[in-house]
Parts: sequence; C-alpha cells; structure tokens
Amino acid sequence: MTPRERVIRAIEFCETDIIPYHVTFTAGARRKLAEFYGDAEFEARLGNHLAMISHDGLWPREEVKPGYFKDRWGVIWNRTIDKDIGCVDNQVLSEPSLRGWQPPNPVYPLLAEAYPTFIEANADKFRVASIGFSLFERAWTLRGFEQLLVDMVESPQFVHGLLDKITEFNLAQIDFALKHDVDCVRFGDDWGSQNGLIMGPALWREFIKPRIAKMYKQVRDAGKYVMIHCCGDVKAILPDLIKCGLNIFNPFQPEAMDIFETKKRYYGQLSFFGGISVQRLLPLGTPDEIRRETRRLLDVLGKGGGYIASPSHDIPVDVPAENMAAMIDVLRGQ
Repeated sequence: MTPRERVIRAIEFCETDIIPYHVTFTAGARRKLAEFYGDAEFEARLGNHLAMISHDGLWPREEVKPGYFKDRWGVIWNRTIDKDIGCVDNQVLSEPSLRGWQPPNPVYPLLAEAYPTFIEANADKFRVASIGFSLFERAWTLRGFEQLLVDMVESPQFVHGLLDKITEFNLAQIDFALKHDVDCVRFGDDWGSQNGLIMGPALWREFIKPRIAKMYKQVRDAGKYVMIHCCGDVKAILPDLIKCGLNIFNPFQPEAMDIFETKKRYYGQLSFFGGISVQRLLPLGTPDEIRRETRRLLDVLGKGGGYIASPSHDIPVDVPAENMAAMIDVLRGQ
C-alpha cells in the first residue's frame, strides 16, 4: 500500500495496514533534529505520507531591511524573533475602505513552474495544494487583527467587501491547482482561541461560512478532498464545516478539544489529522511517555480509519530532540 493509498483509505474510514502519519518542523526544531541524527536530509527518510505545495510559501518576498520582508499583498513581516512566519509590522488598509486597493495576481511564474516538478516528485504520496492565510487571516494581516474584529461590528459592509475580494483571489488559485494532479486542497485559516471561536459563532457564520462553502464546493465538485488547518477550539462549528464539504480537520489540538470524543462523535463524517500535543506532551514529556502516548493515539484514534497521525502543529524549537525522535520511532516502527 502506498502512502497515497493509505491516506485515501483512512479519510474514507477504512482500516489501513499502518496508520498514515506526517511530521513537520519549525526551522529551529529541524536544525536540532538534523544535528541529533547527524543527517541534514533526515526528512527524506521520515516516511511522511503527504506532500504539500504551498502557494503562499512560493511567493517571493522583498527584504525591506534586515529581518523584515514584504509580501505581494504589501504586508511587512518582522521575522527577527519568529523566523518561520513572523509578525505583521504595518497596516496596508488603514481605513475601512477598499478604494484604490486590489489583491495581487493569484497565479504567478514561480507557482506555475513549481507544480510539474512537485507532481512528478511525489507520485506515491497524497498530494495537497496548500492555500495559507485563506480568508480571515488574510484580512486581518491587511487591516490589523483587533481592527478587523471591530470592523465586523462597526463596518460590516467593508468586511464583506474585503472577504469577497480575498475569496475571488482564492477561487482563481483553486482553479489553477485543480488543473494539476492533486488529491486535496488545504486551506489555512485560524479561527479559534484555546477556549472558543475568536469572533464567536454568529459572526463566523455571517462572514466566514458562506465564503468557505463556495471554496469547498469548487474543490469537491472536482472530485478532490478538502482540508482545513485551523488552530484552537472550533468544535462549535464542526457541524457547519461538515455541511460546507470539509473532509479533513487539522491540527486537532488535544488542549483545545477532547480528541477522542470528537473523533468518535464525527466518525464517518469528518477525518482528523494531528492530535499529538506540541504544547505539553512533546516539550514536557519524557521519551518513554511520548512513546506510550503516541502508540495509544495510533491504537485508539486510528481504529476504523478517519485519522492521520501528526503533531498538532509544526514541532516548535523547545521540543528536545530525544522527544521528537521518540515519537518518530513509534510512527515509523508501525
């Protein structure tokens, strides 16, 4: 059974010979584990089941001063501390108005050039087109996080207009991705805090739901799977996401929801990808504790399909290399 076949069977709620898995790292964690293994190319030997092509990651960024990078939307990212994503350092839309503003071109040369190589290099893996900052996140990077939340109440027409522009941009990206032999489109958009939806269910249903329904439908109509990467406690809207056409929910954080009860409740409707804690287990557990808990997750969550094992986010730099290796040993040793 190939990794691709394994993932498809799992998300169709079928048993597999082993539980499919996927492990990713922040830059600091990757360096730490490469040193531990004595192998700078260790990721090629992990046995990961998914391959992702990141539309956002392929965009060229202009370094405007040391450690500060401007993206194609005009957003400046301070990467002097968080070197993986960064922190927004400017406000592109200083007023609740779209006058004179347009999104960038959704399809650009680097993206078009990357797809054929990506497909050819990952023939046996579950191939995912990844569209990050896909709606709410894109909007707040342009307007400011707190200001966008205020705008949802005080300037709702502006927010609707902004989200419509971003949705149109995404639909063009989806259309381009679906011209290639991908299995899934992944949308990145964090709506959750540790204890519920950032904007609450009512505003989420007004501003976010109709637009993701349109994007998900475009993917499902093409016979492909839909994945969302959404951090935090968003269990209140899992039924909404299922109705919109979602197939795979990630990162499935055990600190934000009861992962065992959630998988049981939505079995047959929604598959889950993640579940191995990067907040507590991996940074604070012992290697033996990590081995035991990883095996338990494989045995319980993996039963009957519907689960892809993974850390609940890119592994952060504070995780000891021995702990990363302990989890990887269990995943690879199935």
